[in-house]
Amino acid sequence: MARLSAWACLVYLPLFFFGVLGDDGLLNNGDFETAPANGFPSGALGQGPVTIPGWNMNGTVELVESGEKQGGMILIVPQGLHAVRLGNDAEVSQDIKLEKGSTYSITFSAARTCAQLESLNISVPPSSQTIDLQTLYSVEGWDSYAWAFQAELDGARIAFKNPGMEDDPTCGPILDDIAIKKLFIPDQAEDNAVINGDFEEGPWMFRNDSLGVLLPTNLDDEKSPLPGWIVESNRAVRYIDSYHFAVPQGKRAVELLSGKEGIISQMVVTKPEKQYSLTFSLGQAGDSCQQPLAVMAFAGDQAQNFHYMPTGNMTHQSVNLTFTAKAERTRVAFYSVYYNQRSTDKSSLCGPVVDEVRVSVSGSTKVWAGLGPGLLGMVLVCVLALF
Repeated sequence: MARLSAWACLVYLPLFFFGVLGDDGLLNNGDFETAPANGFPSGALGQGPVTIPGWNMNGTVELVESGEKQGGMILIVPQGLHAVRLGNDAEVSQDIKLEKGSTYSITFSAARTCAQLESLNISVPPSSQTIDLQTLYSVEGWDSYAWAFQAELDGARIAFKNPGMEDDPTCGPILDDIAIKKLFIPDQAEDNAVINGDFEEGPWMFRNDSLGVLLPTNLDDEKSPLPGWIVESNRAVRYIDSYHFAVPQGKRAVELLSGKEGIISQMVVTKPEKQYSLTFSLGQAGDSCQQPLAVMAFAGDQAQNFHYMPTGNMTHQSVNLTFTAKAERTRVAFYSVYYNQRSTDKSSLCGPVVDEVRVSVSGSTKVWAGLGPGLLGMVLVCVLALF
């Protein structure tokens, strides 16, 4: 049996790697660092012969360079040396290959320039969403965002458009680092009603991006960049990784921002009149977030706030909320009790971290001790089988 398992791993593990990676990652010239045929120009594009490799343009589109000034303002380039700025009603677009019926997330970085109320519309027809750039979540002057859509065809055109109309036609958001990732709904554990409770499945994250990825409002769990979960409120939550933040378990978690304006929730399957336990890890992200940190947790008609009070050198603690289900589906939700900022700059938004969310029958002795369906678990199981 061990020999059979070993051969199975040798066959399926490479398929797993290629299935996960596929064409995930940066779009064609998604970082805008590929120079046009005549080199990087100065001034507006889209009305002359110069083009941006890999992209279609409409309206006043500029390639901007890090450190470039407009009046007394230095233009923010999120990563690398170049990005694009979209003027009034301007748009950049690109044709992408998709798999019909699959859900994809788009990660991108954006910054404001001249106007306070700038926004950015992202679309893959018939899906679209306008992202409000008014709130800056970090002192760096830019943020990364994620948006999700379901492919209706095997190919489509993704477009980023500035819907604003300013007195200065060149004013508008700066766009950079655009990546795509095909999303998968994780297998559900037998003893956990929560899908993706460890938050390991989510949007593309750049290894060199230390700001995490913001998840704006999304009320459709089938088109969420965080499978299984929705963001209910008008402010974003932050998707974080263990390379730049303190994560209770695994590689990913969610940091709750902006108090009750940043809510994540999920409807889980339950049996009426049965008693359940909602358990989760409550932690801090290691980003100098000012305390106190606390989470308001909801499970059906039960609600309770939990303050972050770890013992010893722990960066997280386990929390439990018992509830009796009233229906066949029960809402589980979390938001930060306080509005927290980083002590280092007094302006970057931060908050408590939630991870390892579980809903199980109260008193059940079954504990999921496996490594789950993720990549790490498969690799370790295969290593054991091979030896």
